[in-house]
This record gives sequence, structure tokens and C-alpha cells, in this order.
Amino acid sequence: MRVLGGRKLCGLKGLCAAIARAGFTHLKTGGVLVEKGFTVRKVVISGVLGAVAILLGMTRLGYIPVPTAAGNATIMHIPAIIGAIVAGWPVGVVIGFIFGMSSFLTATVPLFKDPLVAILPRLFIGLTAYLTYVGLRRVNQYFAIGAAGFIGSITNTILVLGMAVLRGYMTLNVAIGVALVNGTPEAIVSIIITLAVVTAWQRIGSSRKKSKLLDDTPADR
Repeated sequence: MRVLGGRKLCGLKGLCAAIARAGFTHLKTGGVLVEKGFTVRKVVISGVLGAVAILLGMTRLGYIPVPTAAGNATIMHIPAIIGAIVAGWPVGVVIGFIFGMSSFLTATVPLFKDPLVAILPRLFIGLTAYLTYVGLRRVNQYFAIGAAGFIGSITNTILVLGMAVLRGYMTLNVAIGVALVNGTPEAIVSIIITLAVVTAWQRIGSSRKKSKLLDDTPADR
């Protein structure tokens, strides 16, 4: 296994350098090549799902206006959940950041003009979704995907509203009301879309692997 340089990296510049190097690092165990860091595949997935998040934000298709203090219910957190499940938590964090930036830049209510409310909580969506999926996939694959969709969604709801309360944009009672009105349908939609997309993605990947195995099998002579 190739190891990062001996000198200790610090600050943002060092972190970026570490990520860049890790993108080209692989770990070979028992003849199986395991991806580590940001590979080309992960960068592509981040780009595609990040573009979906931007499209949902810029066209406002990702926001559903509701008469609450939050102003909108959203489905923009779903690409971060999907990315985390199919490509790992770092991809989910990147897409969550894109989601947060879009929310911040297109904000129509004061609380989302605060980056601590609009951006910071969204970084944890992919992380919690990934940990949920990994922890439950041996129990049942479909249950794990659905649970990841649910946990990722309520992570967005709880952390955003929690930060809004801490920053003084709303009271706790108002936040609880918004969580029930906005968070419940968001979580249900997240479960449905995440299950549909990830299941289809995995089937396509499985079909490609089978096809490659058949192509690599020598023809009968």
C-alpha cells in the first residue's frame, strides 16, 4: 500500500493535497483491488449527482413551497444520500456541500442566508446515510437502503432546524412544528426515491459485471 508522505499535513492546503493523493491510492488485498479515496469513478458520481443537486436548486424543482417558517420542503438532500450509498461517505459529503451552497445562494428566507444553517448541516447527510446503510446491509439490502434514505433525510431536518434554533431564527416549538410538517413528507419521499434509484443502479452494475464475465469466458472450441 502506498502511504502519504512523512511530513505532517496541516490546514486546508494539506487536506486538499492528501485528498488528491488518496484519489490515486489503491489497496490490494488477497488479489482484490480495493478503491481508496477519490477515484475517477467517485469523481464522476460526485459530478453527476452534484449537477442534479444544482439543477434542482437553480430551477427550484428541488424546493416545495410550504406555509412554515422554513419556507420550503426539499428533495435536494436525496442526491447526497444516493451518492453516499453507491460511492461512499466522502462523495455524500461533497454532494451535501453542493446542496448547501445551492440553498445558501438561492435563499429566499433569512435563515438560509446563514452558511451555518444552509451549508454546515448538509455535510452530515451523506455520512449518516452511509453509516446506516453499511450497518444494516447484511440484515437486508432493501431495508438498509430505505433506512439510509430515512436517516439521511431526518439528519437534514434535525440539524438544519437545530442550528436555526441555536442561531435564533426560530423557537424550539416552531422548529418542532416545521419538522413534523416538512420533515415527515421529505423522509417518506426520500425513502421511495432512494430505494428506486439505488436498486436500479445496483442492478445495472450487476448486469455489467455478469456481461463482462461472459465476455471474458473463452468460447467453446
